[in-house]
Amino acid sequence: MSKSKLYVVTGVSGRTGAAAARALLNAGMRVRVIVRDEDKGGIWAAQGAEVAIADLTNTSSLYKALIGADGAYIVSPPQYYLDNLFEQAECMAHSIAEAATKAQLPKLVALSSIGAEQSSGTGWIAMNRLLEQRLNQTDLSIAYLRAAYFMENWGPLAQIAVTQGELPSFLAPLDQKLPMIATEDIGRIAAEILCENWDGTRIIELEGPDRYSPNEVAVTLTKALDKMIKPIAIPESDWIQFISGQDFSTVAIAGFIEMTQGLNSKHIAFSNSNVERRQGTVSLDTVVSAMRI
Repeated sequence: MSKSKLYVVTGVSGRTGAAAARALLNAGMRVRVIVRDEDKGGIWAAQGAEVAIADLTNTSSLYKALIGADGAYIVSPPQYYLDNLFEQAECMAHSIAEAATKAQLPKLVALSSIGAEQSSGTGWIAMNRLLEQRLNQTDLSIAYLRAAYFMENWGPLAQIAVTQGELPSFLAPLDQKLPMIATEDIGRIAAEILCENWDGTRIIELEGPDRYSPNEVAVTLTKALDKMIKPIAIPESDWIQFISGQDFSTVAIAGFIEMTQGLNSKHIAFSNSNVERRQGTVSLDTVVSAMRI
């Protein structure tokens, strides 16, 4: 009987990494999760995964975690509280590229973002672009998952809607539909791609089964809460005040504003180039139903 392949998964403390690890374990694959703190590995060890302790900025520890693997799913987590979050993202990109090259990793799936091909005007998404650019300098076989807006981003705003009956929205106009995707779909698709046979570089755009406007998010919340929820566009002049106190650095706030402006103006959108596309199956209704609101 052939031995199942070993896949490394980062970001298992977050949503997409956890979903990818679960999908691979359910498929009977050997999984090695990377965590920064040993305490966070216990839940995965209990499910049969190997646990490696590594820091994405430490090439040596990351190399040890990647060695012997048949592939890896990489999530480069943004450090929004840092003033140098873009420099930190670049440091992680270099460490990931060097460690994966040294480990002779056969293939790598990296979480990126819609708009990562744009050279400016994308705010936070520039961190994904940094990762893509650094990995492109290697000879690795890489699949970039350029994911749409996360449906789960509505969670904090939905909490406000519960108490106030109004859903504040940074996205505008309120009737503009945007591609969105559930993080569960991202992780599942990442696992599927890891199990596929391929070489070279792939760019894969990910979105959910439908596109949604803020108006439709409000309708979905109205149904879930059995309470009328009215969508309200937050004026740009109020954005800084609205997100202050959320442990974002000044640089992170500026990046959020630029990214959101880019989404609203459609500067950040899926490309019309000849790239792969995958569509998730998890609807907004399902995501909202799972929210603790």
